[in-house]
Amino acid sequence: MSYPLVTELAGDGIPVAVTCRVLKLSRQPYYRWLADPITNAELVEAYRANALFDAHRDDPECGHRLLADEARDAGESMADRTAWKITSANGWWSVFGKKRGKNGKKPGPPVHGDLCAVTDENGRTRHEFTADRPNRL
Repeated sequence: MSYPLVTELAGDGIPVAVTCRVLKLSRQPYYRWLADPITNAELVEAYRANALFDAHRDDPECGHRLLADEARDAGESMADRTAWKITSANGWWSVFGKKRGKNGKKPGPPVHGDLCAVTDENGRTRHEFTADRPNRL
């Protein structure tokens, strides 16, 4: 959101009208935000996320439906879809439900790499990709 930037530039002496025009923002929503920077919907979502996080920390095996049930028991009522939206946005997956990526792992051995491997006189393994005729190594 660019509204904190507008406030910061206004503190440095740049008029709000100029900043809003350059950033292609309307002034009326900026002043509405300035009067109430945290909306009730954002506050409710923060309380729900806190209840879901506490439930996930206590029991990381639970999926979003069971986390929503535990949040309801803690006093934060919400639909299962809302719980899914909050947990997926924050990456709070069940330890059994979501496979982790394989980034950073070493690749496996080359496929059929042993068919063209040749050990030279120095003991180094290299590959020769020459053939006497088509479709032969």
